[in-house]
Amino acid sequence: MTAAAQTQELFRCADAVCFDVDSTVIREEGIDELAKFCGVGDAVTEMTLKAMGGSVSFHTALSERLSIIKCSREQVNKLITDHPPQLTPGIKELVEKLHQRSVKVFLVSGGFRCIVEHVASQLSIPLHHVYANRLKFFFNGEYAGFDESQPTAQSGGKSRVISMLQEEYGFRNIVMIGDGATDLEACPPASAFIGFGGNVVRQQVKEKSSWYVSSFGELLKELEKI
Repeated sequence: MTAAAQTQELFRCADAVCFDVDSTVIREEGIDELAKFCGVGDAVTEMTLKAMGGSVSFHTALSERLSIIKCSREQVNKLITDHPPQLTPGIKELVEKLHQRSVKVFLVSGGFRCIVEHVASQLSIPLHHVYANRLKFFFNGEYAGFDESQPTAQSGGKSRVISMLQEEYGFRNIVMIGDGATDLEACPPASAFIGFGGNVVRQQVKEKSSWYVSSFGELLKELEKI
């Protein structure tokens, strides 16, 4: 059996599927959208590319980008209202199909919980299945940093979340799906990784993926084989 066929089989019989959010479940990078909204888009986009390419630690990149953005609570709420995250075509149908099959679906993101929860509610994913970074604000609503204790705030954080899920739920077969270096490094402990290039293709991830897809339709088709 080829590596791709093995990954496809693991996906078909997964008891849990974890999705990255930015540039996977949604079409954009949430932190870049927030930066644009706050008028510091270019500086932050450059740092995001470095983080996704794996050339700087995720924690460093997150900290540096947020110190440039310094968004207020009001700005974050306005971004979600004025520019809600755009779901990638096919994701809603895929999550519905997984739920129908009693597969547990989780969102595991290096992005921000306030944005990711909005996405989860659109996909009927329970909020306790969301793992993402928490922004902190002072009582007057000004930016006060981020919660550094969250596993997703560190390099290797997605691996830690998957290990936690295995311990908590006893999953035997967890599949991670995403577009970036931080998703790829979550396997192992994930049983399989599926590279997603429907919004952006990261060459390093594509080369290292045993199965690389460019649409969620390909994953739906795989589930129909059962």
